[in-house]
Formats: sequence, structure tokens, C-alpha cells
Amino acid sequence: MKGKNEYMVIDLKSFFASVECVERGLDPFTSNLVVADPEREEGTICLAITPAMKALGVKNRCRVFEIPKNIDYIMATPRMQLYINYSAEIYGIYLKYISQEDIHVYSIDEAFFDVTAYKEYYRMTAKEIACMIMDDVYHTTGITATCGIGTNLYLAKVALDITAKHAKDHIGILDEEEYCRKLWKHYPLTDFWRIGAGTAKRLAGYGIVTMGELAKLSQYNEDLLYKVFGIDAELLIDHAFGRETTTMADIKNYKSQNNSISSGQVLMRDYKFDEARLIVKEMTELLCLDLVDKGLITDSVTLYIGYSHTIGYPSARGSVSLRTATSSAIMIRPQVAELFDRIVNPQVPVRRINICFNRVMDEAYQQYDLFTPPADLEREHKIQKATIEVKKRFGKNAVLKGMNLEEGGTTIERNMQIGGHKSGV
Repeated sequence: MKGKNEYMVIDLKSFFASVECVERGLDPFTSNLVVADPEREEGTICLAITPAMKALGVKNRCRVFEIPKNIDYIMATPRMQLYINYSAEIYGIYLKYISQEDIHVYSIDEAFFDVTAYKEYYRMTAKEIACMIMDDVYHTTGITATCGIGTNLYLAKVALDITAKHAKDHIGILDEEEYCRKLWKHYPLTDFWRIGAGTAKRLAGYGIVTMGELAKLSQYNEDLLYKVFGIDAELLIDHAFGRETTTMADIKNYKSQNNSISSGQVLMRDYKFDEARLIVKEMTELLCLDLVDKGLITDSVTLYIGYSHTIGYPSARGSVSLRTATSSAIMIRPQVAELFDRIVNPQVPVRRINICFNRVMDEAYQQYDLFTPPADLEREHKIQKATIEVKKRFGKNAVLKGMNLEEGGTTIERNMQIGGHKSGV
């Protein structure tokens, strides 16, 4: 790939499970370990499993009850703060070799790198640079990494997801020519980055089950793809040929036009109408504090309610426009509660709740309405600020409201979690 731009993606193999193995002095390639909360029911999802368990046919992100009974394994309780600490240490290793401007952190265990300029600087190939970084990660933390290298970001990601897993050195390499030669007949399509089950199903309806078939269709009936997929057809066609125009600079310079903040949780059991209404109030209150902490306001809220999976009842979704953009819980909470009452079936148990504050903007744009005295809003804002400071200093549970102590409330427990899982190290 001499003279071409080159990107790479490094993924920390079975990250959560590997961290738990390192902490126990175990080898993830020979030890059976799953990361899942033993206090939850058997339907809980395994956040990670070791490569040793994958070799036995256990699927990643399976549910606990799906693990064959004849397999003996260790169940490790999730420790999200520990994983964050490991991830931060590994990011520090990346910065020893690559500038922050040329790194895009994709997730807690995956990062993109533009290594074009570093090949000349180190007098190394992209693969040699990858080996240098991966070896440092392993010898420093004990975590094994895999890597994809490509002439664009898409090819690097596909090399990681599809070809690296079959390489002895855990490194896959692709350019456009190799991509077409090696992967045009690869099946299933869902193995390719950004092709989900829905897209694959729609393509299958037209007899398209491989990237090669998609490429051929685009050459003689491109209009059909645009009719079915709209503007997304352009991305599908480019990816069929291994093309990608987005660069690291584009990612770094991107600024979202529509900002939002959200919160969601899957409840540990089926909740009755009034219990779920309490959770919505708790979540709204915390999101309002999040707005204040970030100096933001919102003028629109969307609520999503998923019912118990045992019922099969369609989910509920609705939005409400606030009278004015605000971060005041006094103003937002009643309107969200009214939205809940309007869209939720009181006879059907609730299992999932998501709340999104839409069109978030700087609090400098805040205006007062005619229905709430400005003095009341100013007083509440000061209380919110004080609450945030106390929580930051003494912990999230240092200040609680009466509703947090009611039966079924989840705020106290969730304040001790990260990403909905236990944070303990």
C-alpha cells in the first residue's frame, strides 16, 4: 500500500472478559468466563465472553440461559469503572505513538487511527506500527488486541471485523482490489460494517445476498437502490466497491446540528403503570440536573415505553413541545408526566423506558414564560446547582428526593452503576 493513505482500527479482544481474566491471572484463550450479573435473572445478557467460550460455540452477547449446561465457566460481575480505567490506560499507550488529532475513539474497546504520515516518521509499514502498539498494549496491560488496516476507514473496519479473526497475528489488511477479490462473495451481508438485519433483508428481497451482487446491481439498476434506500443507497454502492470518502479530518471537524441528551433503562421486572410513572419522574429529574450541569436547555421531550416482552404489545412513543426552552424540572416534569399518561396503556406492564431531551441548546437562549414566576425558576436553578455540587463532592446518592425512596424507585441503585451495570472495581 505504498504511497496510499492508510488507516487502522484496533479492537481490544473480548475486552470486559479479558480484563476479568487479567485480574484473576487467567488466560482468556483457555479460560471459560462470562461477564454477567449473577443477581439478575437468567435472561440477562452476557456483556462479554472469553475467546475460549467462543471456541466452544457460545455466541457473544448471548443470554445466560443460552449457555450449554455442560460448560463449566466463571461468571464475573460487571465492573464498569475497572473497564474504563483499563481503557483510559490503553488510550494513553496509543498517545505514545499517534497524535490525538489522528485518533478517533469509536467505543470503550475500539479506536480508529490515521497512520498515513506515521509510516515515514517511524520508517515502518502500517502493519509494523500496528504490531508495535498492540505489543505495548499486551505487555503493559495483558490485553490482546486485534487490528484491521485499510486504504480508507471502511476497509480498515471490514478488515478488523471479517479478515483479522482468521489471521494468526490478529491483523487483517485490505485495499479496494483485495476487498473485491476476497469479500465480494462473503456471506452474510450483516458481517459488513453498517449493514444491519433490516437492510440485509430488504436487499435479499431483490436477490442480493453478497457485496458482489450489490455491486453488479448498482451498475445496471442504480435507480432501484435509490428508490428503496433513498440517500443511503449512495453509501451502500460505495461500500459495495470498498470505497469511503470520509477521512479522519472529516470526523474531527464534524459538528452535529441537532443535539440531544437522553436516558434509558431496562427494568429488572415488569412494572405497573404507577410504578413506571415514578421511574419516568425520577429519570426526568436527573436529566434536568444534567442540563443544568452542562449549561443547556431544551424545548422538546420524547418518551419511549417498551412493554413486557411476555405480552407482545406494541411499544408506545410520543413527544411534547415545552412552552419555552428550559432546564427547570418544575416546568418539564409535569409535561412529561402528562405525556406518559397520554401514551401509555395502564393495563400493560412496562419493561423499558427511554427519555430524550431534544433540540438541546445553550442556556443563554433561555426565555421565561407567562405561567411560571421568574423568581421561582431562579430559586430552583440555584437549588439544582447546589445539588449538583454536593453530588460531585459526596457521591450521587448524597442528595435524594422522597420519590427515590418509594418502592420500585431505581435512582439509588442506578447511581451506583455505569451504563446500567455495576461500577465496582
